[in-house]
Amino acid sequence: MEKTNIAIVGLGTVGSGVARLLLDHGDRTARHAGRTLWLRKAVARDLAKAAARIDLPEGVLTDSIDEVVNDPEITVVAQLIGGLEPARSIMLRLLESGKDIVTANKALLAEHGPELFDRARQLGRSIAFEASVAGGIPIIANISQCLSANQLQSLEGILNGTSNFIVSQMDEFGSNYEEVVKTAQELGYAEADPTMDVDGTDAAQKLAILAHLAFGATVDWNDIPKVGIDGLDPVDLRYARELGYRIKLLAVANLTDDGLELSVSPTLLKIGTPLAEVRNAFNAIRAIGDAVGPVFFHGLGAGQMPTASAVVADLIDTAVGRTKLTFQTLEYFSSDNPPRAILRDAETLRGRFYLRLHVANHPGTLAAIANVLAKHAISIASVIQHESETARGEMELVPLVIMTHQATEGAAKLATSEIEALPAVQGVVTRFRVKE
Repeated sequence: MEKTNIAIVGLGTVGSGVARLLLDHGDRTARHAGRTLWLRKAVARDLAKAAARIDLPEGVLTDSIDEVVNDPEITVVAQLIGGLEPARSIMLRLLESGKDIVTANKALLAEHGPELFDRARQLGRSIAFEASVAGGIPIIANISQCLSANQLQSLEGILNGTSNFIVSQMDEFGSNYEEVVKTAQELGYAEADPTMDVDGTDAAQKLAILAHLAFGATVDWNDIPKVGIDGLDPVDLRYARELGYRIKLLAVANLTDDGLELSVSPTLLKIGTPLAEVRNAFNAIRAIGDAVGPVFFHGLGAGQMPTASAVVADLIDTAVGRTKLTFQTLEYFSSDNPPRAILRDAETLRGRFYLRLHVANHPGTLAAIANVLAKHAISIASVIQHESETARGEMELVPLVIMTHQATEGAAKLATSEIEALPAVQGVVTRFRVKE
């Protein structure tokens, strides 16, 4: 049987999972590839840590990228280093030394995709990136190939397993945010610095990649409006349940006559709908095509083996030659006069809103708030007002939750600012979007 020599650069959690699949299930990968995928080198920065993580055959483990770059018999590399540098420089070196690349680094693609993909095309090489979005869910192949007969109209997804785990735990157990982040770190779901996961950056980068594949336009992830879960209060999860909703960090891409609607934000989703029921570290994407209608993808979006599954599938496709065909044909992330996405002004986006505020228990308070909302053409759908939260003798504050009917984001933002300025309102108003 023919042999394709493989290298892994970056032997962390995912890299060691890829090595395990190649070493323990070589018969399986050979059956699908029609050839042996032979792990020739694995590059790690810390050899002791790598050796403790996985037992590799003698001569495979190294801390020198040169052993891969200078080996002409290695033709495919799983480049699994995170971040932007040295990941970008290493990928360019590997491409220029004649290697085809498989990567899981969505930040690198979102930031430097056109440069890297153009260089690969110039050199006759390919880059496969299924593992960069939604872990083990084959969403890249489905959007770019399996659904290619469609004009996709919308994508809605839970794209970050870390944030979904945190929100799910807060929702189920009533834990506070800091406690759950610590638990996520202990379980390996969150990095020591989880900022990019919890502030919406990771989801925005993945959404930019999906929007490019689905709509054929270049999107700068920095232009996507985003709000994370780092300010989420368990009380909002309780009120959402009382209203029949769950809160999820939702990434949205809608194709409209006025351009693309893109956003990442905590959103109330109706209990019982598929996205609302996605729990823990799972991801999910709902896509709508003009021919196929709605389709739903669900699976583990993070973790060693789900992500390794996607990487090894790309290694097989690359070794067989399927990746090269699609890579050259589809021209992902081309910098040759790329069609820049026309993004809809976020202020004009319409939807329903959840508002939570603390107000003085005085006659006329609710009327004053309703007047502000009416001024901005926002009507009230429902109100929840519970008992006072303060002891007798202090200013009596009561929590107030308002669900609105349809309004624009701009109107909701202006109304929120004016409500916060009312004498009877204490503190800031919490505002989330609501999706039916």
